[in-house]
Parts: sequence; C-alpha cells; structure tokens
Amino acid sequence: MSNAPLKNDRFLKALAREPVDRTPIWMMRQAGRYLPEYRASREKAGSFMDLCRNAELACEVTLQPLARYPLDAAILFSDILTIPDAMGLGLYFETGEGPKFRHAVRTAEDIAALPELNAETDLDYVMRAVATIRRELNGRVPLIGFSGSPWTLATYMVEGGPSKDFRHLKGMVYSQPELAHALLDKLARSVTDYLNAQIRHGAQVVQIFDTWGGALSAEAYQAFSLRYMKQIVDGLIRDHDGRKVPVILFTKNGGLWLESMADSGCDALGLDWTINIGEARRRVGDRVALQGNMDPAVLYAEPAAIRAEVKRILDDFGAHPGHIFNLGHGITPQVDPEHARVFIEAVVELGGA
Repeated sequence: MSNAPLKNDRFLKALAREPVDRTPIWMMRQAGRYLPEYRASREKAGSFMDLCRNAELACEVTLQPLARYPLDAAILFSDILTIPDAMGLGLYFETGEGPKFRHAVRTAEDIAALPELNAETDLDYVMRAVATIRRELNGRVPLIGFSGSPWTLATYMVEGGPSKDFRHLKGMVYSQPELAHALLDKLARSVTDYLNAQIRHGAQVVQIFDTWGGALSAEAYQAFSLRYMKQIVDGLIRDHDGRKVPVILFTKNGGLWLESMADSGCDALGLDWTINIGEARRRVGDRVALQGNMDPAVLYAEPAAIRAEVKRILDDFGAHPGHIFNLGHGITPQVDPEHARVFIEAVVELGGA
C-alpha cells in the first residue's frame, strides 16, 4: 500500500461536507465494457472472474478511466458476488443472462452450511488488487472499496441468479422470516469483515451497493435491508492511516427512505435518478453528503443535452457543500466514451464553487 500524500482530496472533502473548489465526480462502473481498452484487458484475462482475480489486470482496468478522464476517485475493479462465490456456491456467467449460482440457498440447512468468511484468506485476490491499485495510484486520487449489501447478495444466492420478482427470497421473508434473518445476519458479518479487510489493504472510502433494496415494501426494507446495512456501518473501521474512512450507502430506488438511511451512521447516500437531488437535500439537510444522480441513459443523448442535464442537477443541488456528482446507476456498455467525456468535463467546468 502506498502512503503517498493525496494529491486530489476533493472527493473526501465533499464526503465530509467541507468546501471544495469544484464538485467532484466519479462514475459507477467507470471501468467497464464501454471502454475499448477494458474489453482488450478482459480478453487478455480470458474471463470476467479471471480479470477480477488477477491483481495486475484488475489494477490496469481500474486505472484506465483515470487515464482518459479528469475523475476524482478510483473504484476497485471487482464484482458484488465475490462473497457468495467464496462461500462455495459455484458462481458462473451465462452470456446474456448474467451471473448464476450452481447451488441456491433456500433451507435452514443450506444457510447453516454457509462458511463463516475470512476475507483475508478466502478473498485474498481482492486484497491483492486493492493493495496493488493503491500503490499504483500513488496518491493521485482516493480509492473506493465496495461490497454488495446483504439483501442484494441474498437475492442472487436464494434465487440462484437474477430475478424479476425475487419469489423465493420474498417467500422466505414472509413465510419464514427467521430463516431470512439468519442468512442476512451471516452475510452482514461477512460484508463487515470484507470491507474492513479492504480498508486495511488501502481502500480510503467504502460503498455498499444495495441494488435490489428498492424491490422491498417500506416495512420490509427497514427490517431486511437497512437493518443489516446499519449493522455493517456499526462494525466498520472508521479511522485508518490517520484519516476518517467514509461510508456511502446506495439503495437503487431507495428515494422513499432517505431519512432513515441518513440515520444509519453513513457519511453519504448514493441517489438514483428517480428523485430530484434538491428535494433529497431538503429532506436530509446537512446530515449526509449526497452522491448522484444523472440517469445513465442521458449519455446516449447529444452533447448539448448532456451538458444541460449536468447543469440542471448542479443547479438543483445548489451552492451547498456535500455533493459528489455521479450517475444514478452504472454506465452502460453501449455508451460512446466521448459522451462520457462530455459528461465529466461538463461537471468539471460547471461545478466550480
């Protein structure tokens, strides 16, 4: 891990709701298939998971967007399903269908059989990647580590892959809630261990991706998603290397629950595009920073329209500290890299304090 002084800390300052010279920006999935250099690296690796497991190649693709664009943070290149994969569920990928598991988790026996994860040894390849990336960044920008939320990990583990209705897991929630809680508690302990290991190896910020929390009812979200994210936040290393380690919570379609999310102990909330960022700020006040929240589909529009949307979001947030510009979800593979450039440079140009 590099202990080089941080040359660009505006992202960390914004997370602490301190004044910055301009609004910082990074993009979810910024190292991804829209970049031709990423596609070349993935081909060199042989498969997506082989790319994740090779520290040098994971570092290479993490740094690729920073070579193209004036971004203010790097995010570890990995996958949200590393934890269930390390638990022995047999992760594999089918073209056009996304990730799948050979062994679904649906009974008390299945849950009891899941091993207690030791991230340092069971996910050592992730830790090697974190340390390698941090060293190669050499203080250029902060490094973000991440994990899927317990609820989101559980959706894949119980359904056996992507799902439109989550019928097996939601069936468990309503008919056998004690089973769902047992699984989510085990996952929360694993995610806490995993993120703390990333922090020890060099992650300076961590984000919890609750991709499917928004599929829950208001009551079920509190009990089966947010409760376990709070448990993780409470268990995280919050100071390392003489700096505070901020935590970002991102629940896609979570705009209904911003107030309770802001009370979780996190430092920032990630917002998708279904909520106005000015309204979100009025609701949570100065309790947390806000990250977001342009619709990734705007990147298919003409440059003038991209710039106009950036300006609208900046204007809606207003002249307050604590805004990190991002997309409301990950950048999509068909986006023209030059449109991503227009987006990022518009934030740099228009986001001056």
